[in-house]
Amino acid sequence: MPEISKAYEPQSVEDRWYQHWQSQGCFRADASSPKPAFSIVIPPPNVTGMLTLGHVLNNTIQDILARRARMQGFEVLWLPGTDHAGIATQTVVEKTLKKQGLIKHRNDLGREKFLEKVWEWKEKHGGIIIQQLKKLGASCDWSRERFTMDDDYSRAVTSVFVDLYRKGLIYRGKRMVNWCPASQTALSDEEVEMKEQQGLLYYFKVEIVEEPGTFLTIATTRPETIPGDTAVAVNPKDPRYAKHIGKHVLRPLPCEYSAEQKRIPIVGDDQVDFEFGTGVLKVTPAHDRADFDIGQRHGLAVVEVINADGGMNALAGRDLATLDRFAARKAAAELLRNLGVMEKEEPYKNNVGFSQRADVPIEPRLSEQWFLKYPSLQKARDVVAKGEMRFYPDRWAKVYDHWLENIQDWCISRQLWWGHQIPVWYRKEGDRQEIHCDVAPPAGGGWTQDPDVLDTWFSSWLWAYETMDAATRRKFYPTTVLVTGPDIIFFWVARMIFAGFEYQGAPPFKNVYFTGIIRDKQGRKMSKSLGNSPDPLEIIAEYGADALRFGVMRSAPLGQDILFDEQNVALGRNFANKLWNACRFRQMQGGEVEGEISGRRLASEDKWILLKLNSALIELDRALGEYHFSQAAQTLYRFFWSEYCDWYVEASKAVFFGSDPARKEHTLAVIDFVLSHTLRMFHPFMPFITEELWHAMGYNQDLPEGQGGKTIMTAPWPKPFDQDFLDHYGLDDCYLENVDAQFHLVTEGRNLRSAANIPANKKAKFICKPAQGFSPHEAEVLKILLNAETFEINPDYQPAKGVVTASTPIAELFMSLEGLVDLDAERERLTKEREKILVEIQKVKDKLANPSFTQKAPAAVLAEHEKRLAEWQTKLQQTEAALQALG
Repeated sequence: MPEISKAYEPQSVEDRWYQHWQSQGCFRADASSPKPAFSIVIPPPNVTGMLTLGHVLNNTIQDILARRARMQGFEVLWLPGTDHAGIATQTVVEKTLKKQGLIKHRNDLGREKFLEKVWEWKEKHGGIIIQQLKKLGASCDWSRERFTMDDDYSRAVTSVFVDLYRKGLIYRGKRMVNWCPASQTALSDEEVEMKEQQGLLYYFKVEIVEEPGTFLTIATTRPETIPGDTAVAVNPKDPRYAKHIGKHVLRPLPCEYSAEQKRIPIVGDDQVDFEFGTGVLKVTPAHDRADFDIGQRHGLAVVEVINADGGMNALAGRDLATLDRFAARKAAAELLRNLGVMEKEEPYKNNVGFSQRADVPIEPRLSEQWFLKYPSLQKARDVVAKGEMRFYPDRWAKVYDHWLENIQDWCISRQLWWGHQIPVWYRKEGDRQEIHCDVAPPAGGGWTQDPDVLDTWFSSWLWAYETMDAATRRKFYPTTVLVTGPDIIFFWVARMIFAGFEYQGAPPFKNVYFTGIIRDKQGRKMSKSLGNSPDPLEIIAEYGADALRFGVMRSAPLGQDILFDEQNVALGRNFANKLWNACRFRQMQGGEVEGEISGRRLASEDKWILLKLNSALIELDRALGEYHFSQAAQTLYRFFWSEYCDWYVEASKAVFFGSDPARKEHTLAVIDFVLSHTLRMFHPFMPFITEELWHAMGYNQDLPEGQGGKTIMTAPWPKPFDQDFLDHYGLDDCYLENVDAQFHLVTEGRNLRSAANIPANKKAKFICKPAQGFSPHEAEVLKILLNAETFEINPDYQPAKGVVTASTPIAELFMSLEGLVDLDAERERLTKEREKILVEIQKVKDKLANPSFTQKAPAAVLAEHEKRLAEWQTKLQQTEAALQALG
């Protein structure tokens, strides 16, 4: 066995073991294996992506599940890959080419040449995030890595489109869509993020043609669209305006238009909100969804005044044409002021839709697009409603069901070049247009393929099964669990469920775990612009991957947002060092590795740690089974750091400092048993250090290769002890109670030291007046844990002056201050402390006696003050007892 070095150096350990795991095929899944299947498909990161803390959280959870399942005896497939990310990738490449001075617009290259550049970029940069995931320790089967633009995958996407088109579920229509002026493509509703914006509400008046001198006041946030207004609408139930329905008003813009050109009707429509603005609505069918619907109901003209790039066109009038839409807003407001029709302007907060990718306000735009009516809708809804597919946390099931209940057809076409081109061809035959939809181009000449590509999500909704060949699918589909963020529950999760039922006859997964969002300590979303998004690779370089993984998981409650604090990673590093040093301490004791444990030779603290280990195993299995990863991490932390290191290892020094070699060998056997279990419990969370220590401690020796001999990854997952084991070793809960009581006695003794300002490393004399008997070994353990110069057991002891005392159910403990403190100085210090405490008690009492405080303060505040009073009163009792002991 190699000697464990003084300090743990994660970088060399992590790189070495990851290379070993890959070279030995440790991550590979065997579709012909007789083992039960466990499978996860990775949410494919964008091919443009770089590792973020969100990826760290998501992929650490997946790795924990995959590694634990391997140890439980499952054949595990964790299938990786990347998404072609249509808008994101095209935008990145286009910006790069512009920066290099090669193009001003992608049209300068043409579609074919531009796509060549995208593929070149993908081959050069597309694998970066995969390499970064490996640094994290992700145990994916990299031999199965997929890409949503792979040839086989692309053929499958095309086949699905053709199939759904032939079923009548895909159709082409002119609809009002979300349009991104930056990317110049349509977006689905799910790709639009609403953001609160501080703007202005502009109030302007229009004259009624039939009643000269009579005006209606209209409130709008978008005066730049006035040239596109084709009506004014009021609610027919509104007594203020109903009488004007059927009349006309003069639209103020464009200024150069004649009165006849400015003339638009007043229509009555039940959808007009009485409360918004003045109750009079300008109707711009080309640039607002609600207005478009009103226009359809009343046969209004559709006048488009904003181009696809967000600039104003000639129909906006000579004063606004060619201006950007936001510059046009200011210009239009100035025109209204100059015309004398602007009545007022008010600050106004409203929610504006932004393109998630380009982060610019979207434009409602009338456009011809391809749409999909979702297949297998009822099956997708029922599988969650009936509990056949579980969501964690379960609150997301209601969100999912609500979305399905109000689902809209999916706009699946995008005006991009990078992606799966729509498999539809057109040809003119006289006055008739032929349409051909198939997986292959039609025969004959004159055909032109639809230039649009499919929404990226139209390929990734097939991810759960199209990433697998037939044999793999038979073994691993449906997958066991999907780990993803709730922000893509509609983009991806729901759509995969539709596709799974439609094309595999079964849901794609049995469980879905929704992670929280990682935020900074102030609760803000992490972003480069805020400078609050640390680079995970830099964190790994400083602390190690295991430290990052454990630090993140310890602070990741089920489905809740996580406030990231680098201190948690530092804690993870400290924990790794603690594990390293605990194993090193064991190795330094020498002796046989994993010797035999005898139930007859187990001391009370041995039985205590074995029972604590069993409790931790039960808690760990329960927490991981319910996807409570932070609870699992807390259990591991408490068991190893507190129960094992702080208590058991310290207690074992009574044996190691003793003179009984047989007892020492037996204690080492217990330590090996506990450490062997501990390393396996920790492996899914901290794979690198546990693999290193598994071999360094020799726990892999004499084990079959596939059961921990070659790697801890295949070592059996430790199970809670069965009743036969507990009976054989005499592990009764009474030992928990007894040793817990002894350790509580130690804690009280340490508190005596603290109260008297005696350093922990300074030895003190203790006298114990027991309510029960202590064996010589137990007395020696107590002496070591108390760092006592002497530990005397005296049932008849009567304390003299200068002795402080603590009382517990099993004993009274006395500590002599003689020689440790200046009694006069200590008496003076405690007297001053008592005076301070009395002042604080009086402050709280006065506040609680004040009716103006108690009647107005919230219940929680009152409870806090009452708790504070109780704590000060306890401190007073302790201080007075210490003074009395000094005489």
